[in-house]
Amino acid sequence: MRGPAWRSRSDPCFLFCVRVAMRSLNYSLLLVACLGLAGCSRSTAVDVLDISKPSRETTSSILPSSLTPPAPVAASAAASPAPIALAEPDRLQSQALEQVAMVAPPRPSAPQRSEGGRRTVYGARFKDAHPIAFGRITPSHHAIHGVDVSRWQGNMDWETLRQQGANFAFIKATDGGDHVDPMFRKNWDGAEAAGIRRGAYHFFYWCRVASEQADWFIRNVPKDPTALPPVIDVEWNHLSSCKKRPSRAVVLEKMQVFMDRLEAHYGQRPIIYTAPDFYEDNLKGAFPNHPFWLRSVAQHPSKVYPNREWLFWQYSGSGLSKGVTGRIDLNVFHGSEREWHRWVGRVSS
Repeated sequence: MRGPAWRSRSDPCFLFCVRVAMRSLNYSLLLVACLGLAGCSRSTAVDVLDISKPSRETTSSILPSSLTPPAPVAASAAASPAPIALAEPDRLQSQALEQVAMVAPPRPSAPQRSEGGRRTVYGARFKDAHPIAFGRITPSHHAIHGVDVSRWQGNMDWETLRQQGANFAFIKATDGGDHVDPMFRKNWDGAEAAGIRRGAYHFFYWCRVASEQADWFIRNVPKDPTALPPVIDVEWNHLSSCKKRPSRAVVLEKMQVFMDRLEAHYGQRPIIYTAPDFYEDNLKGAFPNHPFWLRSVAQHPSKVYPNREWLFWQYSGSGLSKGVTGRIDLNVFHGSEREWHRWVGRVSS
């Protein structure tokens, strides 16, 4: 992490302190205090990305090999398995799903229990304030449903939410290098107490150093072996005070720095969450060995992200459910119940 930015001797605040000190009987003591004040405040300038200059966040996978490579990933992280390979949506359309005429699975009135001590899988009972006709493959054709939440959902009844079909939850933890979602720990503990598989996500801030953001996430998110892999949320945020849009090369470099640091700490390969415009600008063909969580609320992901395999699909931002007031984001896992248990068993304990 970078140290504090020292104020210039021409800083108006510094000059004011010196003038006051010269009029004081305790000149030497007050002057020392002024010098301390000049250096104790962190400048936001150190976090602003200047895309006109080369980045200092070097990674061997993005920049030329002549540059110093990053520290090696811990053994536990290097040995972490890649996500299970799942059929691409286009192939699914031409195989077994067509043969069964795309009949949606029944929604059980009672929870289905799996063998071997696996957590109960509940059928989805969610509704949508703005339902979309996705075509032949719809969210209801997926066995494992879940949600993602932040402070904006307020207090939730996690047990009721689980019975409505939330078999997993991605919970907002941090953004940038200095913000923690005020509901994170309550949601984190509540989801676990209800038996919901949960993971934490970080909203990436493009005007902040990637390594600092990784350290901030690590500082605030417990290292829990039962948790799902951490998530990096990368998108263009039109409401953010940060208006920077780095080049594709810088974007990929910063993401690599952040993800390598999390993988080394948690021993899990991070999941990449993104939206269509950001993906189009930066992520086509990138990070083939990382699992993707894709936002696609108007069309099936196969239409919006051609040739990109995905692990999670966020299909709605207007979900309705018992256990939560207002609207909630709805998601599905790309695979059967058996594939879900297999994947969870590989990425967590």
